[in-house]
Amino acid sequence: MRVLIFGLMAAFGFLVPSLALAQEPEQRADSLEQEVRLLRMRLDSLEQMLMRLISEGEDTVEVVDELAALRAAARAVVPEQVADTAPDKFVLRSRNLNDYNPEISLSADVRILGHRPGPQEDNFDLREFSLGFQSALDPFSNTKVFFSFSEEGVEVEEAYAYWTGLPGGLRLDVGRFRQQLGELNRWHLHSVPETEYPMVLTDFFGEGGLAGNGVNAYWVLPVTTVGGGVHEFWGQVTQGENEVAFDGGSRPSFLGHLNNFWQVSRATYFQIGATALYGRNPDFDLETTVFGADFRLTWRPPQQSLYKEFTIRGEGYAIRKEYAGVGGTRLGGYVSADYKLSQRMYFGSRFDYVEMLATPDEYKWAIVPNLTFWQSEWVVLRAEWQHLSVPILTGRDVSDRFVLQAIWSIGPHKHESY
Repeated sequence: MRVLIFGLMAAFGFLVPSLALAQEPEQRADSLEQEVRLLRMRLDSLEQMLMRLISEGEDTVEVVDELAALRAAARAVVPEQVADTAPDKFVLRSRNLNDYNPEISLSADVRILGHRPGPQEDNFDLREFSLGFQSALDPFSNTKVFFSFSEEGVEVEEAYAYWTGLPGGLRLDVGRFRQQLGELNRWHLHSVPETEYPMVLTDFFGEGGLAGNGVNAYWVLPVTTVGGGVHEFWGQVTQGENEVAFDGGSRPSFLGHLNNFWQVSRATYFQIGATALYGRNPDFDLETTVFGADFRLTWRPPQQSLYKEFTIRGEGYAIRKEYAGVGGTRLGGYVSADYKLSQRMYFGSRFDYVEMLATPDEYKWAIVPNLTFWQSEWVVLRAEWQHLSVPILTGRDVSDRFVLQAIWSIGPHKHESY
């Protein structure tokens, strides 16, 4: 009798773990649950019958045979290999509406200004609040949309969709975007190393730099050069509506940018680029041509990257605006450097030089040192001195401006360059 009881317990012990292994994929869950329920009912019935037979002293061989059959049925329903195919973790199959929402980020840029010589006026500048939306549209394309809110109103800074993984490693952008003119023009204003874009960008292409509505194609050239260089090419066709470069035209403009990158060592990389831009405005019989070159050298030792970094960059441009075939070429550029003093502190300086578009043989220059403190990933504080020299009728006018800047951001894309 004890052997019979132990056999029943062993059978029950075998059945329970076997049923526990019945964690089939989701499509078999309902059928397995029903089978398990039926098997448990039969097991309860057999236990009651066995206890009754034992108390009456009757032969229990038939019951034991049925129990063996029950074990075989359980083994057939829950094969041993189920344990190998069962999922390692629980996956929630319910839908989450947040999965369909875009990623939303907000950046604020506020400045306090002081002037010399005076008077002290317009000292507080709520310069820009940038609202960004980013999302994957489907497995093949993504979108980015950035709105800029300022005292002048609301502007669509960028709004484009892009496709990656196209044949030949091509990427295609369609919409409105900041154009790949050198390096810093592509960056959003709150992300540049100083409080403002370099003078050559604002004087040759307006306060906001160069942006346009059109199509952009990006391609990594499938070539290998000495030193393992990587070579990238941008080709852009946009509406030439820039007020400074094209006098607010509506004809297509064409831009090409080639960037060449080398990882010189584990701590140092170097890049050099070239840009060409062409556009026409028949309303003013205007033809504009721009050629530019840029470079960047960055040193960042891997073991000390949190505390040490040095970057020097520069861009130079030649712009020629011809009205009815008559016009001159103007030059401009900048050189800037940034050094990381500690984990959160940077010191930088920039030198600007630009020839005046409207006045031949006249130029202006500026020196812009600054100190930047990254309080956290979300908050950046900066102090800057702008020393400017511009031509006037009696010689040159020299002025200074002192700037305290606070930038803060919320959302998943904090202080995004572009």
